[in-house]
Order: sequence, then C-alpha cells, then structure tokens
Amino acid sequence: MKNYKVGVIGLGYVGLPLALNFSKNSNFTVYGIDTDKSKIEKLEKSESYINYIPTKLIKKFIKKNKVSNDFSIIPSLDIIIMCLPTPVKKNNKPDLSFIIKCCKKISKYLRKGQLLCLESTTYPGTTDEILISMLRKKFKIGKNFYVAYSSEREDPGNKIKMENIPKVISGHTKNCKKKAYFYYSKVFKKIVLTDEPKIAEFSKILENVFRSVNIGLVNEVKIICDKMGLDVFEVINAASTKPFGFMPFYPGPGVGGHCIPLDPFYLKWKANKYGLKTKFIELAYEINNDMKKWIIQKIKNKLKKIKNKKILIIGASYKKNIDDCRESPSLDIISSLIKLGGEISYHDPYVKELPITRKHKITMQSTTISKKNIKNFDGVVILTDHDKINYKIIKNYSKTIFDSRGIFKPSKNVIRV
Repeated sequence: MKNYKVGVIGLGYVGLPLALNFSKNSNFTVYGIDTDKSKIEKLEKSESYINYIPTKLIKKFIKKNKVSNDFSIIPSLDIIIMCLPTPVKKNNKPDLSFIIKCCKKISKYLRKGQLLCLESTTYPGTTDEILISMLRKKFKIGKNFYVAYSSEREDPGNKIKMENIPKVISGHTKNCKKKAYFYYSKVFKKIVLTDEPKIAEFSKILENVFRSVNIGLVNEVKIICDKMGLDVFEVINAASTKPFGFMPFYPGPGVGGHCIPLDPFYLKWKANKYGLKTKFIELAYEINNDMKKWIIQKIKNKLKKIKNKKILIIGASYKKNIDDCRESPSLDIISSLIKLGGEISYHDPYVKELPITRKHKITMQSTTISKKNIKNFDGVVILTDHDKINYKIIKNYSKTIFDSRGIFKPSKNVIRV
C-alpha cells in the first residue's frame, strides 16, 4: 500500500495534535514544519511543550516522522495542511498575516498533484480570497492542483480522541473535495462534506459564536442570581435535568483561549461588509469582558479596598487542566488588581511562570499552596478550576474565598463571583 507524505505547517495547539493523529495511520509519514526553532528542538529531543500531550506520544511520533523549519521539503509532500494563528488586530479586525506570509513562502515549492488544505479558523471566503487567488496563476485548480478547507475541532484537555470527532471538509471543486476526502477519511472516522469552503469556514465560526453567546447568557444570569441571593450553579443544574431543548453552559471570569474571545470578530467583520450588524455577538463579548470588572468589584466590596491586600489567584490558564494562557481573563484580573495596589500571587500547577504577552508584561512565578501560606492571604480568588488543586486546604484555611467556578457552596467565607 502506498505511503503518503503529509506536511503540517504550524505545530501549535492545533497542528501538533493533528500531526500526531495522522501519524497513527501507517499509510502516512508526517513532516511537521514550524518557524519556531525551539519547538523543533524540543520535538527532536522527544519533548512535549503542550502539557496534555504526553512525552511518550512525541517519542513514538519522532521515530517514524520528521520535524523541521525547512520549507524545501514541500515538493516531496502529497498533502500540505496549514494550521496557522488567525489573531485580531488592535482594532479587532482579522489578522491573516500568518496565512498570507505562509502562502507566499510555500508558493515556489508547490507542484502539480498536491493538495493544500487550510485548517485555521477564519472568516467565510478566506480559502477563495487568499489561497485560490494566489494559486490559480500557477495551477488549474481541481485538475492539476487541489485546494480544500477543513475546520479544526481541537478541544484542549478534552479526552475525546481526535479521530472520533466528525471532520468538516470542503473543496474548491468536486475533485478538490474528493482528494481531501481521500486523505482525511483514512484518519477520521466520520467526514462531513459541505458544498463549498465558505460553508465549512462559516460552520467553525458558528461553533465558537454559539459558545460565546451562551457563556454570555449564563454570565448575565449569574449577575441576576447574585442580586436575588440565588446560587446560579444550582439553577443551571436544575434546568439541566430537562432532557430536551436545553444545553448547560457555566459562568466564569470571562472567556479565554484563541477561539471564543477572538473568532466572533471575524464573523462581525465579514457581516459588516454586507452592511449587517451582529448584535448578539457584540453583546455577548461585552458581557463576557465585563465579568472581569464585576469580579474585581465584588472583591473590593468584601475587602473594602484592594491596596496592600494580599490576594491569591487560583489558575492562570483560561481553562482547567491545560497550560494555555492565551487571552486568559486571569491575566487581565491579575494586572488590574496589581494596578489597584494589591499584593498579588497566583497558583497554577500547569503554569509555572506567567507568560509575557502582547497585553501583559508581568513576570511572576506560581506559588505553592499550604496551610501556612493560605492563611497569609486576605482573599483567595478561584478563576480556573484545575483538578490538581488542593481545594480542601483552600476551604479550611482561607479567610475569604471568591469562587467564580462553583467549587464551593456559598457561605460566610465563600462568595460567588
């Protein structure tokens, strides 16, 4: 049986798991490509730089596959998959610079017969507007070169195997779609084909907007419950017993990660091009973003002031049991509390040191949790509900707990935020 060579460009939170998934199939040899030399060096040493990807998987992967920052390998590949960041600019407009730069870089290496597939989350029309417009000068798309789009559905920390998650795919032509189906169906159990790439692109944006809007809803409900003296988590759990027409979402300190905080702006920007307003999307963003201010105000109300108060933040990553701090509301809250004069520490078993980001320049290392240590803080704020946290010590020895994740029942020293 023929061995196919697949290249994955971008070995981050999406690209590396995808490369590992393709490598499980003996029909494929995977070539991981990334401009970040530190990632390549770690992989070559069989080291994992993503906490929920065990080293043993990297060791197995690197035995039969290759990683490099050299793009000259591309002519030998059968399929090239781009898993590149799609951030937003300061004005919240799409930033497709990573995709555009990559397309320019690989264009001289591409040859007839290859499939180029985009997996980055982006606005409907990107595949046609960027990939096709670049490639149609060199190839006859659908005849001697193939272009497809497939939305990523990587859920960090989720134990669902990637191959069991239905894979949405589309192609620029019927032949492009057939070619994409041929490769992806060998590693994913269910393939969902759409009529055109725009539909596949839109479906991914819709998935994330759906989550953003529903998280915004429960965050607003949390504020209402707080005013009424009700436990929002009990309300949600009661509603969740309905076997139809309801899906539970849970409140928190806002939203984080690369997808939910940023992707809705891609749809907003595209809708604006058609003269449309995205009221739900914008309102959900405002509510979720305001959660950080609401939590800080709740801390102020209880402690009377922030200045000189010792406050411990539990969780720096945006989601439980992972080390990803991208767009984490914890970083915003830490920065705000420091500006207000608070003596801030944090604990996160997965984030040993706060990352320097575009918005956050604070350097701080994770502190330990102990009976003696907890007693020194005026307040403990739970922002990320990692499983590897000693909540018993927090509960028994904290003066005041501000709980945004429903870990504890509200009481004299536990305040729901």
